[in-house]
Amino acid sequence: MNKAPLAIFLVFVGCCLNVIFLELLVIGDPGSGNLITFAQFLFIAIEGFLFTSKCGTVKPTIGLKDYTILVTMFFVSSVCNNYAFDFNVPMPLHMIFRAGSLIANMIMGIIILQKTYTFSKYLSVFMISIGIALCTIVSGQDIKSTQTVNVKPTTPWDDFFWWTVGIILLTVALFISARMGLYQEVLYKRYGKHPKEALFYTHLLPMPFFLTLGPNIWQHWNVALVSAPISIPVIGFQMPKLVAYLIGNVLTQYMCIGSVYVLTTECTSLTVTLVVTLRKFLSLIFSILYFKNPFTIYHWIGTSLVFIGTIIFTEILPKIQQGLTTVSSVEKKVK
Repeated sequence: MNKAPLAIFLVFVGCCLNVIFLELLVIGDPGSGNLITFAQFLFIAIEGFLFTSKCGTVKPTIGLKDYTILVTMFFVSSVCNNYAFDFNVPMPLHMIFRAGSLIANMIMGIIILQKTYTFSKYLSVFMISIGIALCTIVSGQDIKSTQTVNVKPTTPWDDFFWWTVGIILLTVALFISARMGLYQEVLYKRYGKHPKEALFYTHLLPMPFFLTLGPNIWQHWNVALVSAPISIPVIGFQMPKLVAYLIGNVLTQYMCIGSVYVLTTECTSLTVTLVVTLRKFLSLIFSILYFKNPFTIYHWIGTSLVFIGTIIFTEILPKIQQGLTTVSSVEKKVK
């Protein structure tokens, strides 16, 4: 049975809802990135321990040493991405920046695997680079502090400095994610594809790392607990709104990332890249319209360059043209 259609549907639903809950959390508590990451990892690790490893009775196909290398990169990139919210990085810029993963993948592929690419690939990467740079510069001209209450007022220079730290964190996460992708390719060729197992161990093994973030996680958990109550639809139960948003974020993250893992085993990398890119675009548009994030004409130009460049990189248009030509040829033969 082909699981691709269901996986694609769940990627769109899960990932788009996940971004909504994430932004609601960031609006309520800008420094909650580590708490969000920990909650996501903990839930997926518990679910995998119960249903994938069956309480430790099923041994992994891929060696734990290989998983340890993989999850170290995965953990660092996840923490950097979420922690960037604490450094004056707005959600639209965060999403646009992460959409530039193709740039990092190409650079790492050239350096590590010594790959060469066609002119269209270099053109697409150039467009994506310009788009991200444009959005970064424009966003940097109107930086607002994300520092929480009970903290000394900051100056514009302070805000700019921490915004720069946030951009550096996103850049580091981008290249670590690219290196992780290359390492995954090596593991898949060596051991085969095991999406549920990989999902479980990439979330279980990093758990000890969160001990170093314990005080920060506990602080923001307390912030979530004292947030205003909200009534949960259908059941009518009330709980702190940030706790409710956190639960929603964790569940939709599981749906999102689990579907992406399945999609990588069912479809080509072209299809996966296209699905994820379109999902990011829809999430970005929704974020701008629903949350009324500032978005100028320069942001639109930069966003267009990023996503048009991504479409060129995935070569979807030539693939569609080739498919239509094939269908036309078959119809002529039938007649």
